[in-house]
Parts: sequence; structure tokens; C-alpha cells
Amino acid sequence: MSQAVLAKETNRRQLQQIISGLSDGVILAEADQTILWANEAALLMHGVDKVEDLGANTKEYAARFALRYRNNHPLVLENYPLSRVADGEEFSDVVVEVTPTGDEEKVWVHRLRSLVLDDASGEPELLVLILSDATEWASAEQRFEKTFNANPAPAVICRLSDLRYIKVNQGFLEMTGYNRDQVIGHSVYELDVLEQAENKDLAVKRLGEGATIPQMQAELKLPEGGSKLVIVAGQPLDMNEEDCMLFSFTDLEPRRKAETALRQSEERFAKSFRLTPVPTLVCNAANRQVVDINEAFMTITGYTSEELIGKSIEDIDFIDSPQACTQLFTTLQKAGNLDGLDLKIRKKGNELIDCVLSADTVSIQDVPCYLLVLMNITERKRSELELVAAIEEVMQDASWFSQTLIEKLANAKSVNSPNVPNISFTDLTARERDVLGLICEGLADKEIASRLKLAPNTVRNHVATVYSKLGVHSRSAAIVWARERGLFAGELRVKKPK
Repeated sequence: MSQAVLAKETNRRQLQQIISGLSDGVILAEADQTILWANEAALLMHGVDKVEDLGANTKEYAARFALRYRNNHPLVLENYPLSRVADGEEFSDVVVEVTPTGDEEKVWVHRLRSLVLDDASGEPELLVLILSDATEWASAEQRFEKTFNANPAPAVICRLSDLRYIKVNQGFLEMTGYNRDQVIGHSVYELDVLEQAENKDLAVKRLGEGATIPQMQAELKLPEGGSKLVIVAGQPLDMNEEDCMLFSFTDLEPRRKAETALRQSEERFAKSFRLTPVPTLVCNAANRQVVDINEAFMTITGYTSEELIGKSIEDIDFIDSPQACTQLFTTLQKAGNLDGLDLKIRKKGNELIDCVLSADTVSIQDVPCYLLVLMNITERKRSELELVAAIEEVMQDASWFSQTLIEKLANAKSVNSPNVPNISFTDLTARERDVLGLICEGLADKEIASRLKLAPNTVRNHVATVYSKLGVHSRSAAIVWARERGLFAGELRVKKPK
């Protein structure tokens, strides 16, 4: 279409009709900034119905509409778009926030570009502002900005054209100790987020292509020196029509410290396990397979580690009683620990030894295990049993027992009789209690009969009944039974005559 055709009045009207139907807003003004005309879209973007509501010129427009740049700086009259066009400035992408005077709740965002129409002599005849409604775009950008800043996950955004950081969130600043000025405007070469990345070549290649960078471990240098172990990933995105890369991070330093602490703890446990003189076995809690044994365990049982590791406790059969073995693991499953279980251990070669077993639940490399600790009490138990047997055999009459000897005997019996019959003193009759008390004083049957004014046969029957109820077979055992329960200690019990 020739310039001559466009200059015709009829075609100008047709052109005006076309402009009126555009979705973009159009404002026409004289060279002196007098506003002549605006299409429907431009009026709608200002919330008015007719061109007069925009104001007669730039000064009146400024009185009715306050403009701000996106950095929140308000525009003075000289910087209003019409003023800039009148001064001969050309622009193609100016974004401003427009707020009606007196109604600050309403905010529109306009993206503007300028156009100057010259007359036949080449002098400016009309000033044109072309407006696009960027309110939704700005709202989305604002939401992104808020989300980005509020996201606790550390993140930075770099512009791909020059590889400089344009945004950083609080999470990244807190994780690294950098301040905002140490990040914004700096390049990825100055602050290398891919430092010592496990696949850095791939990451650099993807960054150059503007493609997704997969997750990988990296060492992030800190401003105060040192580094932090992180997982870094990159996601391309469009920011203000510019290609950018969003780097997000996961702080692995707490995990590294925890792993270090765990490793050190396991090393200390392993050393203690090896060096302790107490026989110790570790087995898997789920299948009861032996995980490890120490030197003391091998010494006491005669087994080597190769003979036991990987086999189940039941297969080894080193616990003599199946019932005791079942009781052990049932208790561990319910309570998690056990203290002082008497049982017999079968050595290699079938020799039995008396042991006291304690156990606890431990976690080894995140696997629940049982720690079994043994104490060999064979010699001690044999000595104590021999002592008690000798006393009971030789000392048929307990009348001359000293208080000290009786209490020592009670202690010996207590160690070797963990399963005492569940009989209390109150289960005895009053007469039986009297008889037991006099037995503990060391009186013989005849002396008891005399003290209680009973026939000797009656006393013997009472003594037999007391033995039966207590589960003992001798005077000394009855005395020990009473002393174990703190009965008749410290004073004589004398039955007064009726």
C-alpha cells in the first residue's frame, strides 16, 4: 500500500476503525503532548469510558494517574511515556504500574512502546503510545517472586546470556552465609555452584545448552572459607522473556556430619567390642544370624569366628536349653533388653559351662541387632554349691550357727537359686510361723516342743509341713529361706506360755 493511499481521508477513517478494534491499547497525541484520541482497549486499561477522562495532556494525565516503575520508583512528569516520546526518545519495552489517583487499591501494569508519525515535511505530527496489558503477567511474576523468596529450599537464578545471577532467595543466603550483593550481578565463574560436581562436564554442557541439569553432588564454597556438601540441580526457565537457569540446592552437610559421627561411633564400638575381655556376640535381630564375635567369646567357647558368623543361634545350638533360648529372644523381642539370665552354654566339644547372660538391642548400619554378653560363673557356682552342700551335710543341727555364717549361707543360696518358690511367710499358719522362728533361733525339735508346750511328734509334724511348704529339705535350708526374706533377723521369738 502506497503512502498516497494512506494519506487519503477515507483510508484514515478505515485505519482508525481497525485501530479501535485492536486488543492492544493505542493513544494518539499532538507533538505538544495534547491527547487527541484513544481506542477502547486503552480506555479499558485505565478504567475510564472516554478519552477526556485520561486528561487533556500529559500534565493532566499525571494528575489523574500515578506511574511507577517495577522497582517501585515513582515517575516524575518528565519521565512519563508521552513526555519521553515528545523529547524524541524511542522505546519498545517499558513496563510501568498505573494507579488511579485516589484509588491505590487499583493497579494495572502496562507494557509500552513508542511511535512517532511524521508529516509530509518529515516533522513529528503525531505521538503514538501502544499499550499491552501486562497485569496478569506481572501478577504471575509477583507470585513467582514471592514463592521464590519464601521457598526454604536454597535457590539462585542466572541469566544464560551472560551467566550472571539475577535472583537469590533467603534460603541460599542462610545456607551459605553470602549476602545478596555477593551474589547478584556476579557470574557463575565467580561463584561456582558446580564446584567439584560429580559430573561437572555434563552440567557445564547442559548449562551452555540451556537444558535441564540433573541432580548431582557438589562442593559449594563459602564466603568465610571452607565448603558445604550439596546436591545441585538446574532447571531452565523464562524470566522477563530472557532465558535463565534456576539452580536449586539440598544441604547435605547435616547428613555428612551425621554419617561422620555414626562412622566414628561404629569405629569406637568395634574397638571396644574387639578389646573387651567380656565374651560378646552380636546377632541379627530378625533372623538371629551371628554377625560378629569377639576374641573373649572365642576363648570361652572354643569356636572360631569362621565357624559361627553367618549361622543362626539355633543352628549353632550353643545355648544348652531350647526353652532358655526361646525365653531369651522372646524377652528381647518384647522388652529390647535382658539382664542377668542364668543359663548353660555348650562349648565346642559339648562341655557345659554356667553363665550369666545380659543382652541389649543395638543398631549396626541401620540393622537391628542383639548384643549378647556372657559371664562365666562356673567356678564360682561350683565353689558356692560345694560350700553349701558341705554345711548342709555336716551341720545337721543348726543350733550353733553364728549370725554371720547364716547370712553368708543365705547369700550363697540366693545366687544359686534364682527361682525361689513363690511362697510368702503369710502362707504359713500361726503355729508353723512360730516353729520356723524357733528353728531360726537354732533350737532343736525337743527344745521347740518344750518352748511351745507341744509333744515332740507334733513338733516334728509341724517341721515337716514347714519344709514341704517352703520347698526345702533341711534345717539349714529353712534358715536360709527365712534370712533371704529378712525374717527373724535381730531378735529371738519366744512363745510365752498360755
